[in-house]
Amino acid sequence: MTTVTAQRGLSRTQRKTVAGGAIGTLIEYYDYYLYGLAAAAVFPTVFFSSNDPVIAQLASFATFAVGFFLRPVGGIIWGLVGDRIGRKTVLMSTVIGMGLATAGIGLIPSDQAIGIAAPLLLLFFRLLQGFFVGGEMGGAATMVVEAAPTGRRGLYGAFLISGAGIANVVSGGFMAALGLTPESWFLQWGWRIPFVFSLVLAIVAVVLRRHLEESEEFLDTQAIQIAATGKKANPLVEAFRHPKNAIMGILIGLPQSIAGYVVLTYGLAFMVSDKNLPAWMGFAGTMIVGLLQIVVAPLWGAISDRIGRRTVYIIGCVGFALMVYPAFMLFSTGNMWLIWLGQILGFVVFGVAMQATLSTMLAEMFDPEARTTGVNIGYQVSNTLGGGLAPLICTALVAAAGGSFWPVVAYAAVISIVGVIATLSASIRPDVEGAGRLHELAATATVKKSR
Repeated sequence: MTTVTAQRGLSRTQRKTVAGGAIGTLIEYYDYYLYGLAAAAVFPTVFFSSNDPVIAQLASFATFAVGFFLRPVGGIIWGLVGDRIGRKTVLMSTVIGMGLATAGIGLIPSDQAIGIAAPLLLLFFRLLQGFFVGGEMGGAATMVVEAAPTGRRGLYGAFLISGAGIANVVSGGFMAALGLTPESWFLQWGWRIPFVFSLVLAIVAVVLRRHLEESEEFLDTQAIQIAATGKKANPLVEAFRHPKNAIMGILIGLPQSIAGYVVLTYGLAFMVSDKNLPAWMGFAGTMIVGLLQIVVAPLWGAISDRIGRRTVYIIGCVGFALMVYPAFMLFSTGNMWLIWLGQILGFVVFGVAMQATLSTMLAEMFDPEARTTGVNIGYQVSNTLGGGLAPLICTALVAAAGGSFWPVVAYAAVISIVGVIATLSASIRPDVEGAGRLHELAATATVKKSR
């Protein structure tokens, strides 16, 4: 891609690629934020009503965590499909599966109606969510980054996280508005509406994605592989042929994976369960966070194009670690405006810096033949080990500390330090003309050896 193209902005095809990628990220985060909000404030009552309140909260967050365990499996499977068959096939399949799984959760009767079958169905649909969402970010990030103009990949990659901000607005706004209805109606019917609405978002995504095109870089790489060896490379083998970045990608993703789930998801449970505050207050704060995220993510992305992805991500790690304590202090006040300020300080300012940068940085850590697989491994495994377990870990830590939140602060700090060290250690391809590959294409290397 030429410098002239970068200066003139995106072509029509590139704009469709960015929109198609962002809508999938919107649905991914909509499904997961929605589940997190419901797991904090609804599911303990609807699906685990026979348990002690603390046990019910732990059980609810356990189902939240379990959904993450299939994300690496889905990431590897869909990554292989994306790197061998094409990214479009993945993006169409995952968005349909995510929509159906999320809508299914909204149709499950309560445990008072069908007993243990209710939490078992919840677990089943949650696992389906994890499997399909496992392939979403890798495919979307790869297509968007490969389509973006040279020198502006950070900006356009960050639009994926603007989609996540819209998801926050829609999911948080839905739940906040419905949370103002009579509690009995909300717990029986109201919370279900946003889940079923996921089908509408899935249809919109299919419409936007049906005309997506594979990048020239991807098609050229496949052509070289076939010409040299008569077959396509195995993406999983290629991702681990130089294993450092595959491992660093997982460690790098840990801080961004816990940021939203510590501040927004567990923070909501902390307010509702420990401070007896109304759930709608946290839902509304999540909506405000989403509105700001839509704007802040591209700003961080543009900054990363100027000072580097690595620098912005480290700033995000350090800033997030420093903001967790003041955020929870503000949550403890019970004042609505201070709670919203805590959500903004705890997540928007620095958490979004990490999220806006990560997908582009991961894509720049892998060559085209293994890019979707590599991004999925780093993003999904880190989200499983970090984000999936974060609310459960925070709940257990605070319970063990007698209600004090200082262990949550320590937990966030340790994870952030790991992220900083991994970011400094990774190999990242520069976003400049003629940057080339990180490693020699295995197919051509094999041909050279045979000669």
